[in-house]
Amino acid sequence: MSRTVLVVVLTAGLSWAGASPVAAGDVPEPTGYRLNDYRAPVPDTLAGARVLDTKAVEALWSAGSAVFIDVLPKPPRPKLPPGTVFRLPPRESIPGAIWLPDVGYGALAADMAAYFKDNLNEAVQGDASRTVVFFCLADCWMSWNAARRAVEWGYRDVVWYPEGTDGWSFEGLPVAKVEPVPRPGLTD
Repeated sequence: MSRTVLVVVLTAGLSWAGASPVAAGDVPEPTGYRLNDYRAPVPDTLAGARVLDTKAVEALWSAGSAVFIDVLPKPPRPKLPPGTVFRLPPRESIPGAIWLPDVGYGALAADMAAYFKDNLNEAVQGDASRTVVFFCLADCWMSWNAARRAVEWGYRDVVWYPEGTDGWSFEGLPVAKVEPVPRPGLTD
């Protein structure tokens, strides 16, 4: 089966199942935070922030002047038999990025909001005008939510990179293993 036919068949199957493919340009920017279905097409805009592609983000990274915040959620610890060792799967990210997992959910508990706010402030060394780049994976609302929250907190040069590490890796750019910034009272 040729690739063209396969795409047509898959698209027809999606339409038949009640879903339809959505282009990013067709996704309106919501007035609030995204609260569910975090892996879905995202809008092309984020009010108060700059939305940049891989080439522009690579230029910021190469210049070394921006802070990069990876907001990919941390996989939950599975239920395992007692004594089983669990190791968090490695996260390959943009080199130098700070991994603040789980801060991109639409609703944050007070302790998670404080974790995000405190670590973001530390990352920019108290300078709300410093460029901050938020990312996750492609079609991931977590980075959109996190960037929007930073705008609301008064950060003045917020960049949202919707292609995330998927777009970065696709272009053959370097990645490095990152560890999540620890949250007080939580392990793993």
